[in-house]
Amino acid sequence: MRSPLYRASAVAGLGCAVLLLVNVARRGGLLPETTLTHAIAPLAPLAGLLAVTGLYLLIRHRAGTAGLVGYLLNAAGLAGAFAIEYTLHFVFPYLGQPAIGGLLAGGTGRAFLVTSIILLAGVLTFGFAALRSGALPVVAVALYLVGMIPGALRSAVPLPVYLAGLAVAAIGIAWMSVGLWSAADDPAPARQSH
Repeated sequence: MRSPLYRASAVAGLGCAVLLLVNVARRGGLLPETTLTHAIAPLAPLAGLLAVTGLYLLIRHRAGTAGLVGYLLNAAGLAGAFAIEYTLHFVFPYLGQPAIGGLLAGGTGRAFLVTSIILLAGVLTFGFAALRSGALPVVAVALYLVGMIPGALRSAVPLPVYLAGLAVAAIGIAWMSVGLWSAADDPAPARQSH
């Protein structure tokens, strides 16, 4: 029997991958800037949060404390990324450049930076715990890791590097989600060595 939770998380992961690719195409000029493409942009990190939850539940018995810490940081970072995307698409367009500059130079800019650091720490910790667990495809996890490093550092890397990172991460997320779809109801805990 397949777990409905894993299936729902897998659908969220596939949705996240599609939304990331749409965002990459929009930011890269391959898709037009429309009300719809802006409206769905914040949904990518939200769907990613749901996917990472299912992935963590799948590997939790083998990932140990590092997996839990990585999951919590990754989840917090994705929640923060949702807030950032929401702000960028639904608040900043209604403000003038001086107001946006003032916000980014103050507490809002610092909050964006802290969110990026938390997301990066979460991606790295969760990714390495997932690799160590052996419960997910190694290449898929590696793609997520490699792609999300520039994805988390959006304001510190050139736009093409950021977009390429998101595209690579989308492939990794989709791949892990396919595995999550077919996961057993409740994986057996790893054997404890005595």
